[in-house]
Amino acid sequence: MKHLLGLNPSAPAITQYIDSLAKATNVAQIPDIKSYSDVVYINYYPLGISLLFTPQNNYKLRTGLKLSELQQDNLSLDSVDIYNVPKPKDEGGEKPKASRSELAFTTFPTSPIILPITARVKDKDGKAIERPPQLDITLETSGKDFVEALGEPDRKGGGTGPSSGSINIWCEWLNDGVMVEFGGAQAKGPHAWEMGKDAVWKVITFFQPGSKRE
Repeated sequence: MKHLLGLNPSAPAITQYIDSLAKATNVAQIPDIKSYSDVVYINYYPLGISLLFTPQNNYKLRTGLKLSELQQDNLSLDSVDIYNVPKPKDEGGEKPKASRSELAFTTFPTSPIILPITARVKDKDGKAIERPPQLDITLETSGKDFVEALGEPDRKGGGTGPSSGSINIWCEWLNDGVMVEFGGAQAKGPHAWEMGKDAVWKVITFFQPGSKRE
């Protein structure tokens, strides 16, 4: 889906891609628009995908705009989020709490997701790291799988927070244009980074390789 980056919301390639997901799920692709002063989110909750657009050509956004009110030619797709929302397990105890995104989005319908690995990366000694040509991402792909294919991340965080580790761990590979947030019990708490290799992905963000995320 990285071929969609840089396009505007009405670009035929984006329309065709969303249509293909809708056909795969047999659900309507009615988007929910969230506009702010600096970005626009076009969310397709039943398809498990969110598109983030940024303004171009000095276009001034406003909060609360509808799709028909957007100057779509002056918007550029900056990143794509896809979601993996596990079904809650009933083990006789308290059900796990769901985040706001889990309540809104369903699981992205296409699996496996093929992630081409084309960027050349080097280790700390400047030697090229051998990597596979692609990573086939399934709904069960874990932190260990990502690191084995992509190598150590350029940035990582989470696993700690005000509520004894309420923030999920995440990893980012800048040269590949990929950021992954992991979910489950292994992705939170004081021992998150010790168990994180077994945590399954929760959200994957695709962006232009080399661009640093906030």
